[in-house]
Amino acid sequence: MSPLAPEVLWAQRSNEHEAEKNIVYLTINVSELKPESIKLDIQPTKLSFAGTTVKGQEYAVDLEFFEEIDPAESNKRISSRAIELALRKKEAKAEFWPRLLKEKKKLHFLRTDFDKWVDEDEQDPEEENPMAGMGGMGGMGGDDPMANFDFSSLGGAGGMGGMGGDGPGAFDPSQIKSFGGAGGDDSDDDMPDLEENETDEKAAEKK
Repeated sequence: MSPLAPEVLWAQRSNEHEAEKNIVYLTINVSELKPESIKLDIQPTKLSFAGTTVKGQEYAVDLEFFEEIDPAESNKRISSRAIELALRKKEAKAEFWPRLLKEKKKLHFLRTDFDKWVDEDEQDPEEENPMAGMGGMGGMGGDDPMANFDFSSLGGAGGMGGMGGDGPGAFDPSQIKSFGGAGGDDSDDDMPDLEENETDEKAAEKK
């Protein structure tokens, strides 16, 4: 079976004076990828991704950029939900790229990331470094895919099926209140009164 193309979201920033604010945001939306299966190759003119989910579904995509990016100044964050990239544009300029890809074509899996998108004339010059908190590329092609894996997104180890952190396998200590009744109810309303039972037994013996 051929690999599926993952959903890819993108947005961008531009600034002719501050190179670090010339960014292409890419989010590859594939959840539950096996970390050891992730292959992510970032080159100045293109990106290649491949990976397999815990259920065995393969995904792959190749993107050729409209203009060059600088892999050494780009960053990534890998979690159980997605792969997030902040790619530094090689040329710092005020104008946006007119599109993400070199070839002008419509791809069904490529969409605008409206959570990150702003219009070119509405960019905030005081916006914080868009790549803060993200890990470096570190060569990517032969890099350990676990190097920047966000383990906090996995939640409880028992929830590996969903790997989302809030699933049924996540451990919640507040639910363990006592070893008594089910549902954490620690009342003794249903426990028999031992002294009362002993009195009843002695009265029965006298009869």
